[in-house]
Amino acid sequence: MSEVEELLKAYEKFVSLPWKDDLSGAEKVWFVVYDPPQERRIRFRFPEFETVTKKAKHNWISLDLTDAFARWMAGHRYREAYFESPEDMEPALNDFTDMVVKNIMDLLSSSDADNNTIVAITGLASLFGLTRASAVLEKVTSAIRGRLLVFFPGRHEGSLYRLLDARDGWNYLAIPIKAE
Repeated sequence: MSEVEELLKAYEKFVSLPWKDDLSGAEKVWFVVYDPPQERRIRFRFPEFETVTKKAKHNWISLDLTDAFARWMAGHRYREAYFESPEDMEPALNDFTDMVVKNIMDLLSSSDADNNTIVAITGLASLFGLTRASAVLEKVTSAIRGRLLVFFPGRHEGSLYRLLDARDGWNYLAIPIKAE
């Protein structure tokens, strides 16, 4: 069985379990953890995660962050200057982080995202080098009503998560879902 098939199987078991309502926001975050080279295979099979979720009688909403930076940069008034001198962009990246947080918060607080809804986030790797995934997630956990499902290309060891295996990890209360 491939890693993606094992992840789907593990996710199906996990999403079918009864949900506790008395958890903190950080405890309502689930990470589907996989090797970064599996990203394209995960994306190809992404609709199956939705199908499994609905089979377990939960709602599904998704957000792809892959083009978030391109959209932010395209609308930025100093974009031409940043292309000429990328090092000048560093202070503005806080605005980029705020935009990503707002996009996720808007989805989490929408009328479609209730206590029975999985809000799935893909494209986390596209934030690498621009903002820290941990900073984004810490700012959105208070708005989670159902569950936040984050597709996480990286490693999980103990309570330590490492995005793309490249940075020192961070401790997080998220529940890992990994291939068996």
